[in-house]
Order: sequence, then structure tokens, then C-alpha cells
Amino acid sequence: MSVSFDSLAALLAHGFDDVIDVRSPAEFAEDHIPGAINLPALSNAERAEVGTIYVQDDPFKARKVGAALVAQNVARHLQGPLADKTGGWSPLVYCWRGGQRSGSFASILSQIGWRAGVVAGGYQAFRRLVHGFLYDDPLPLNLILLDGNTGTAKTDIINRLSDLSVQTIDLEGLAHHRGSLLGETKDAQPSQKAFETKLACALVQLDPTRPVIIEAESNKIGARIIPPSLWTAMKTAPRIEIAATLDARATYLVQAYGAVSQETFAEKLEVLRRHRGARADVWLGLLQAGQSHALARALIEDHYDPSYRAARAKHDPAIVKHLTASDLSEADRQNLAAQIAGFLS
Repeated sequence: MSVSFDSLAALLAHGFDDVIDVRSPAEFAEDHIPGAINLPALSNAERAEVGTIYVQDDPFKARKVGAALVAQNVARHLQGPLADKTGGWSPLVYCWRGGQRSGSFASILSQIGWRAGVVAGGYQAFRRLVHGFLYDDPLPLNLILLDGNTGTAKTDIINRLSDLSVQTIDLEGLAHHRGSLLGETKDAQPSQKAFETKLACALVQLDPTRPVIIEAESNKIGARIIPPSLWTAMKTAPRIEIAATLDARATYLVQAYGAVSQETFAEKLEVLRRHRGARADVWLGLLQAGQSHALARALIEDHYDPSYRAARAKHDPAIVKHLTASDLSEADRQNLAAQIAGFLS
């Protein structure tokens, strides 16, 4: 049974019990429909083998070899991950184009008695829906940016706002990056496609009649690029601005980046040398001396704040609310989040 979807929201509300991605593990790792489980019809090596036979030898032979491999793999999945599925189970299956891999897989499931659907157009159809939402259509949301200099705990406050039932999007969380030179997290960044999938699926499920808080960012978070529809909306969105003293911001940064090793920190500071010249020697000296607070202050004054002023000069943002932090302690951050939630209600 071929199933077509005319919107990303419709696909996410597919109504099936499970979504099965039968592409190879490498294809799945790059990007996939949220919530899908990977039960490959062909492994990475098998897919390469069949493709080589198809191109260099004989398409008929390739299909025969591929069919045998798919049958073996489906049998293994039936005896493993699918062994406990009951007669009423209804899976939605997809491959790259909605062709032979998903068709063969779903056909076997249907012969068993399960009501198996196949995504018409496969992953490519899903990708077109994501791309259209993020690249082609105006974003139908009421965005408000949370702004403030580096070290004003914006990401932390956004997460607290989510706990207060405020609609939020944590771009840095989706991108697995804190958005600054020292922003790498323990998790590798997702591919651009996977980042866009997570972002589009988060955005499409928001209520367009209620405000959505997003942190003010540049158009790149680490190596991931904010797609055009969202970036266009962000550039003109009103802002809530948080201000804090230099000491409070430095203290917060020391806490936030405390897990970064001295070696990694030194490597990152060397990258800044081409932008800040001899200042890098001062920073490295503070790092080697273990003067974390002084280093954080120096980086804020000599690098982050000048960069922020230069970036902000390119826009003329409307500030709808200005908040001043006291010390950016946990209690203070919770109070700031409560003030923002109250302002939005």
C-alpha cells in the first residue's frame, strides 16, 4: 500500500505503529524520518556490491543478487527485532525513492498479514517536504529572539522557559554546538540534513498563534547553517534582551565551559590569533596560569563583545523587553525565565 503525504505535518502524523527505514546504515546515519528504526534491506557493503554489479556487469544479475540479499536480511529482522510483533501491527516502510527495497520489504510483511504501508517517493519525498518548509515557504510563526552578550545564559534560560510551558526552539541543542569558538559538545554535530530534519519537525509542531522564543544567533552554529526561511524570520524578529555585569558573565562562562580541557582550550585560542593577534598570547598566559575567571573576562572584553557589537550593527532589532540579571546564579536565571514567561502571557 503506497501512502502519499502532502505536508510535513501530515507525514509526522502518519498514524502507523512504527516507521521502518530499510536503507543502509550509512544512509540512515546521515538523516532519517524522526522515530524511524533502521532495519536495512541491504547493508552498506551489500548495497555497494549490488550497485557495482548493476553498473559494471548486468542489471538483471544485480536485481537477482539484491533480491536474495534482501530476503536473507528480512528473514533476520523477522526473527530478531520484529519477532514480538502481533497480528494487528501496522508499519510504515520507506527506502531512498520508495522503490525496490521498501516495496520488497513491505510485500513480505503484508504476506505475513501485517498492514504495511510504503512512503510514496521514499526518503526523497520526505526530504522535499523538509526542504520546502525551511527553504521555500515563509515561516508561519511568531518568533521572538532572546538576545544578550556572550555569557548571559541565554541557552540555559531558554531551557527553563520550555519547562514553564513557553514555546521554544533550542538551536544550539539541535545543532549539538554552543555557537561559539569553544562551543563543541561531547556529541558530534549532526549532518546538515539531519539538523534540518530536527529543526523542521520541531518548528512544524508549534502553535503559530503563540510566541516562540529562539536564541539570537549568527546564521551558522558550528558547521551547521540556519536554513533561509528561519534565518529570514530571525533577522526581523523582535528581541528580549538580557544584560549582566562583566563579572557575572565571566563567572557563568567558567561554570559553563569548565569541562573543556586546557589542551583543547589552547588549540581554540590559537585559532583566534589571526583575528586578535598578540591578544592570544595574553589569553594563553592566563590559561596556563589557571586564571579561569580572568581569562573569561579578557575573552569577553577583547573578543566576544567586539564581535557581538559588529554583528548587531548589521541589524536594527526592536527590543520589546530589557532585563538586567543580578548575578546569573541558578536562582537568578530561574527568575529571569519567570519574568519572560510572565511578559509573554
